[in-house]
Amino acid sequence: MNRKPKINKKIYVANLPLETSEPELKTLFSSAGDVMSVKIVKDRQTSQPKGIAFVEMSTQWEARRAVSMLNRKNFMGRDLLVKEARVNRGFRENW
Repeated sequence: MNRKPKINKKIYVANLPLETSEPELKTLFSSAGDVMSVKIVKDRQTSQPKGIAFVEMSTQWEARRAVSMLNRKNFMGRDLLVKEARVNRGFRENW
């Protein structure tokens, strides 16, 4: 079986203000290209945001552009950490 490696188009975003909404993140990342999805990570027990999110862009090129444009950018008073998300092999995605 000849499988092509999955091209990672997901971005890890950290140091988010806790009041950040998914539509606000989508608007921010849209400046770099077409945003496929946004998921803010929440604590399982309290349902409070953890200050991190995952953003999926439509192409790998747009994902790299978003990283270069938005890493260390001030957003709502905080400097974001934006980088390519690591692929976690063997872990089922739930989003």
